[in-house]
Amino acid sequence: MQDFEDFVALRSQSLLRTAYLLCGGDRGAAEDILQDVLMGMYGKWRRIKTSPEAYARASIANAAANRWRRRARKPEAPFEHAETPVTAGHEQRVVNSETVVRALAQLPKKMRAVLVLRFFDDLSEADTARALGCGVGTVKSQTSRGLARMRELMGEQVLTWS
Repeated sequence: MQDFEDFVALRSQSLLRTAYLLCGGDRGAAEDILQDVLMGMYGKWRRIKTSPEAYARASIANAAANRWRRRARKPEAPFEHAETPVTAGHEQRVVNSETVVRALAQLPKKMRAVLVLRFFDDLSEADTARALGCGVGTVKSQTSRGLARMRELMGEQVLTWS
């Protein structure tokens, strides 16, 4: 399954960033979610290989939401030896901004998921709605409310990434 290996090699850093933001900056949880999603994708690869990116992002968003539903969460030690991307783009600088991560962590999970998928993963409103299993109107309202809340939490800094 060379095409699956290629997908993982090319997209895992981006998917990890998405999981990291959806987990409110908990790198260990993000790594666990991504690993679980990729393991699930491997078994379904023949069916999903036409749109693996959309499947992966929807699965990560769902897994992050489910993570908060579990009653007994145990913190894990972060994995410090993970490779960093060779070239960091603008989006990586924003992710690295502790202010953004802390502000995102304070948002409700669905609002956070909408903002991450729309602005960090550059999904359309329709693609975001599909990934989260909601309507486009919900995506629009959650985006508007989420940006307003981010402005409250971050002040003018939010304008640099919206």
